[in-house]
Amino acid sequence: MGTVTDIEKALTDWASEHYGAGAAITGVRRLSGGASQETWAFEVEAGDKGEALILRRAPGGISAPRASEAVTLATEAALLGATGKAGVRVPGVRHVSAPGSALGEAFIMKRIEGETLGRKILRDAEYEIARTRLTRHCGEALAGIHSVPLQGLPGLPTSLGRNQIDKYEAVYREFDLPRPVFELAFAWLKANAPEPAPPVLVHGDFRLGNLIVDANGLGAVLDWELAHIGDPREDIAWLCVNSWRFGQTENRVGGFGQLDELLDAYAAAGGARYRPADIDWWEIMGSLKWGVMCMTMYGAFKTGADPSVERAAIGRRVSENEIDLINLFEGLGRHA
Repeated sequence: MGTVTDIEKALTDWASEHYGAGAAITGVRRLSGGASQETWAFEVEAGDKGEALILRRAPGGISAPRASEAVTLATEAALLGATGKAGVRVPGVRHVSAPGSALGEAFIMKRIEGETLGRKILRDAEYEIARTRLTRHCGEALAGIHSVPLQGLPGLPTSLGRNQIDKYEAVYREFDLPRPVFELAFAWLKANAPEPAPPVLVHGDFRLGNLIVDANGLGAVLDWELAHIGDPREDIAWLCVNSWRFGQTENRVGGFGQLDELLDAYAAAGGARYRPADIDWWEIMGSLKWGVMCMTMYGAFKTGADPSVERAAIGRRVSENEIDLINLFEGLGRHA
């Protein structure tokens, strides 16, 4: 089931149950965002009340095999609830739909207005004030995420620093295509691995593109499918990876801010006190990890498993990650 008519009927039945018999569904349309799940926008009208909502749904509503690190939609919904209670800006969940139901595997959440495209957020005049607040807002959001008690959370994978080195090196070796910069990065990461921090809930993909930003700053944190138990420095460093600065390379944090301010906001909101040097190892890990991911994207394009232009375009960015790694190695010691 995947046509607009089918979705509209299932949503109407749901709305009648949850909002009353007179509830109507309007404006059902599928959004372009979301590579692995369907995203639908719609409105509920119930008497003099209305609400703008989002349906996040498995393709066709049918459960499918996921990458080993991807959590289920029900788990995503549970994480939204848990992090919302911790004060993180996330969409409120209105309903979780089980596999085999009329909607299929899915959940419905409140629609948050704003922008997700990194280049617009970093350049458009509309977000000028937001850019001055985003670093602080992101530090506060990360501290909130990392404060969520692990007890009571749904089952999540654990992925610490050494786990990630082993995982991505295994993927890299399968290509049998040695890249000297990547070889150096793997060797350096193994030789310089820091002591693990106490494990916390990690978002796993905290960056522009997965954040809704409005004129006032951070509106909501989205896309929790890579959430896991891990090292809090992973989330902080991933936001700093150069690929997510969208050309604003002088601003280490997401293209919009500086790391000292992020770490100060993180600590002020209850997170651990880290120095910029504490993030270096994880930023190198992040650039290497994204480089290996780009290799897999090109591999999917080359074999025809995914012949989309998007896969080819991302695949060619492997060399950008090599340059980023060289720059990171040259800068080691500056943040001590």
